Amino acid sequence: MKTSNIKELLDKIKENPYKTIVVKTPHCGTIEFVVGEGEEVKGPRGKYKEQPGTLLAYLTRENNQKPLYAQERGIISKIYPFQKGDFVEANTPILEIKHYLTKEEVLELILKETLYLFRAPEKGKYYFVPEIDKRIKAKGCQKVKLHPGEEVLILSRMKRETFLPYEGPEGIIYHLYFKPGQSLNAEDILFGVCPPEDLESIKEVVLKVKSEWEEK
Repeated sequence: MKTSNIKELLDKIKENPYKTIVVKTPHCGTIEFVVGEGEEVKGPRGKYKEQPGTLLAYLTRENNQKPLYAQERGIISKIYPFQKGDFVEANTPILEIKHYLTKEEVLELILKETLYLFRAPEKGKYYFVPEIDKRIKAKGCQKVKLHPGEEVLILSRMKRETFLPYEGPEGIIYHLYFKPGQSLNAEDILFGVCPPEDLESIKEVVLKVKSEWEEK
C-alpha cells in the first residue's frame, strides 16, 4: 500500500474517530435501566480491571438481579424502547455506546487494513516451526521475512501435527495476533505481513498515531 493511501486511511479515521458498541443481554429476564441517553460511562478500571465499569442496567431472572456494566468508556447514544419490567430474550440489544477510539484501537484498524492477514485455516493450537520461533525470540517478529510456500506454522489438533506453508505475498511479519500454543478458531488472525516497500510508511503512521492521537 502506498504511503499516501496509508495516510488517507488515517485521515478517514480522524473524520469519524468513533465506534458504536451495542450492549446486549447475556440471558433473558426483565430489564431496568439506570442510565439515560447522553450520559458518559466508563469501562473497567484498575491495574487488573478489577473495578467494574459504569452500571448500565439490571437484568432480573427468577428473582436474581444481575447488574450489567459498561465494558468501554463513551457516551450513551441510544437506549432501546424498553420500559422498566419488560421481558427481554437473551442476546437482545438494549443500548448503544458511542466510543471514542483509543490509540491502540486506531493502530489496530490501520494494521488490519494495510497488512496481509494470515488466518487459521481450522480450529486447533498453533505454533511456529522451530527455526522461525528461534528467530522471533532472538530478534523479534519484524526481523523475520517470509516467502510464499515456506513452512511457517505447526497446527496441533486431535493428537496430530500438520505443517502449514505460508500462502501470501513476500514480506516481514509485522505483528503477531496470537501466542504459540494458543487454541484458536478457524479464521482467527495469526499474524500480519508487511511488504518490505511498505514498512517505513507503516512505521511512520504508527509513530504519528502514538505521538499525536488525543484520547478522550
